[in-house]
Amino acid sequence: MGKKFRTGELAVLAGADLHGDPDREVVCMAPFGEADADDIAFVLKPDESALAASRAGALILPRYFPEVRVPQIVAGNVALAAAVIHNHMVARPFEARGIHATAVIGPGCEIDGEVSIAAGAVIGEGVRIGPRVTVGANTVVGDGCVIGSDTVIHANVTLYERVEIGSRVIVHSGCVLGADGFGFVTDSSGNHVKKPHVGRVVIEDDVELGANSCVDRANLGETRVRRGVRTDNYVHIGHNADVGENCLLVAQVAIGGSAVLGRNCVFAGQVGVKDHVRVGDRVMAGGKTGIHCDQPDGAVISGMPAIPHRQWLKASKVFARLPEIERELRRLGSIVGDREKEGRKT
Repeated sequence: MGKKFRTGELAVLAGADLHGDPDREVVCMAPFGEADADDIAFVLKPDESALAASRAGALILPRYFPEVRVPQIVAGNVALAAAVIHNHMVARPFEARGIHATAVIGPGCEIDGEVSIAAGAVIGEGVRIGPRVTVGANTVVGDGCVIGSDTVIHANVTLYERVEIGSRVIVHSGCVLGADGFGFVTDSSGNHVKKPHVGRVVIEDDVELGANSCVDRANLGETRVRRGVRTDNYVHIGHNADVGENCLLVAQVAIGGSAVLGRNCVFAGQVGVKDHVRVGDRVMAGGKTGIHCDQPDGAVISGMPAIPHRQWLKASKVFARLPEIERELRRLGSIVGDREKEGRKT
């Protein structure tokens, strides 16, 4: 049996109202249909018959149901309350395991005494690592990198030289931070001359980078991912890009070189942003949107190239009917042509 949590404490943590016994204890979060007496579950759209049949020990709901006999944590935003509570339940205190015997540490490093550096990790020269940092197995941290406190670098991550990572950052396996950007100049013979990339990458506090994501080194200056950004797996951020605070980038989003994103943008899967484009705050882009030009604050866009989302919905309905529309246009054209011939005869 794991650690027990009182429903009264969980309700206070989530800033929600509790109806029922504040001393009822639960052990973990479980799917609603599978929860038993030791579990807490959440329901976004409650069905009274399903609630009556539930075996959960406590529930997180959008409103109070008097007929339900277990404690109910009632929240205006059920998903948010559940996330806050679940994070609290699964949190584990940091355990400093030190530096594994097979890890390689370069000269001139400043590594806090309270760290966990796993087997096969390679730490370059002059690296600075703060307290309560975890570096996973076989991760490579290049020369001159800086890693802030309470950051987790998972296994098989590669940080090229001089990458700076803030505090409470999570970098998932397979990420590559600081590789050269895609920059070439083509000469008159068709040969591609590489642009040197001598800038750096800065990842600010409270960022999470999904597995196999890449953030490219700047040509000159820096590529910056600002506080609170979350990326899904396989996201690419090009050289000299600036991703604004609290942006959400879903799988396979690609941000072109020197593009600038404002705060709190939300990009669905496979959105592409052209290089040097400036995107305002709170812009939302549907899946596969191609953002080819600057976008104002609050824009909601879709399509390739990007157009306002409502306009794209109308256009997509028309697109599905294009063969039918073409046939009708040909028919009408034939009628017009016949009438013109008849007019010439008369």
